[in-house]
Order: sequence, then structure tokens, then C-alpha cells
Amino acid sequence: MRLNGFINLLKPPGMTSQDAVSRIKRLLPRGASVGHGGTLDPDAAGVLPICVGRATRLFDYIVDKRKEYIGELALGVSTDTCDSSGRMTSRGPVRASVADVERALGGFVGEIMQTPPVYSALKRGGEALYKKARRGENVEITARQVKIDALTLLQQTAQDRYLIKIECGKGVYIRSLMRDIAGKLGCPGHMSFLLRTASGAFRIEDAATLDELGDLQESLRPMDCLLGAYPALRLAARAREKVLNGSALPESDIVYSDARPGEVARLYVENEFAGMADRLAEGAKIRCMLLERG
Repeated sequence: MRLNGFINLLKPPGMTSQDAVSRIKRLLPRGASVGHGGTLDPDAAGVLPICVGRATRLFDYIVDKRKEYIGELALGVSTDTCDSSGRMTSRGPVRASVADVERALGGFVGEIMQTPPVYSALKRGGEALYKKARRGENVEITARQVKIDALTLLQQTAQDRYLIKIECGKGVYIRSLMRDIAGKLGCPGHMSFLLRTASGAFRIEDAATLDELGDLQESLRPMDCLLGAYPALRLAARAREKVLNGSALPESDIVYSDARPGEVARLYVENEFAGMADRLAEGAKIRCMLLERG
């Protein structure tokens, strides 16, 4: 039996995202496609969407979705990895109060420029930056624009340590954010803890650990479960063969659509999810087809 869909995995700390994929792959028939929907740092825990079977083709449609984290900012010490696993690079006095931290957070909400940490999976010349950094190579990293939707100071957990809720879009490095907040406060700092509490439609209260997965077929979520932000486009049953052949879809095959011309939409043949399509002024064009014959 072919399995297709998503798993809402609760990744433990100390495991890479790729390690999690490998563990799940061992539970599936040989040759099954498995991937993850957005890297989570090895030291971090939390929600990691896993794509199984044909759901791996939907990766590009789920990575832009909103994410939520709870992270701890530790002031007074910076590290080369910007988290607690790294080597200390500086130590300095902290003069920031709770009110100072709250004020500093406001300056990082919205569209901001962020420089990713050198110890990251970003690639230069086909090789991950962390590999170059481990060899002591100087790596120049360009700042890029990311979006922070909200930052909320939850509590002070200890002297010079603060628990922060982060709501953001794709491509945000929480380690870099913590480093930069500390810089705004005029002291070194790093991320001492990170938990991803949501990724798109997946939330931590519904996530399962590797030991809890059990029957993978029962753990799989439907392939369209993370795509609710896209409008829907429904076709008549007679359009199934055209979808399987990747043919253009005329307006006469569309029985319902809340997508405007130019928008990407979830595609259904009757009630069966068939993939993703571009809505045209007249009809639609398939861009990712998930139906199978038989």
C-alpha cells in the first residue's frame, strides 16, 4: 500500500531534521519518498512537518507558512553558533531591565534585515556553511529580508534570561534574532532554548513523538491539510483524465472556484485532492499533479 500525506512530528532536541526523516523512512516500504517541511535546528525541539510519498511534491507550497516559537534569550555571553551548543566568543556586563527587553523587541517586528548564523545549513558553492565554518574558513554572509509578525515577552526565567514567543514567516533564524536583540540591548547574548510550537496548520498539541507514531497510516494527515491558505478549484469528474495527462483545463470543467485569475489554487476532481493549479482568466493550468491512475 502506498502512503501519502503529512506527519506532525514532535522532534526531540539532539536530533537533526534529516535524522528524523531517516528514522521515519525505516518504518516505510523500501523506496518510499520522505522529506521534511522546514529545517529545525538539532538543539531545538518541536513541530517538524514530515512529507510522505506524493506529499513531498508539495514542499514548495508549505514552506512559506507562518511559524511560532518559544525561545529563551540569554544575555551576557555570545557564542559562535548563536546558541548554547557553541563556543563562547565574548562575555560582557548586562544592564538591561525587563522594560528594556520589551522595548527592544518592538524594533524587530515587521520586515527586517537579518544575517543568518555562519553555523547554518545555508549553502555556498554547493556546501553547507557550517562545514566551512568548522574548517575555520572565513565565510561572508549577506543579510536578507525576513518578516517577524509578533514578539511577546512571556517571562523572565532567571537573571538576564527571558522567554520570548516569536511568530514569523519563512527563513527567520531565531538564533540570529536573539543575537541581534542582545546587540540592541548593548551586550552579548545567545539563544539558550528553542521550541517550535507551530508550523502552518500543525500545532505542538497535536504532534506525536517517534515512539508515539505507531501505525503510520493512522498518523498520516491528508495531503491538502497544510494548504488551507490557498483558494480551492473543483473540477467535474469528467476532467480526471485531463488532469492525469497534465492537459489544460477549460472553464467548462470547473464546477467551483474561489480563486481569482493569476492565483495558485488547490485542485480537486470532485472531492479528491488532485494537486495545485494556476487559475487562468478562462480555465486553469496544472502546476503540480498528484493523482495516480488505477
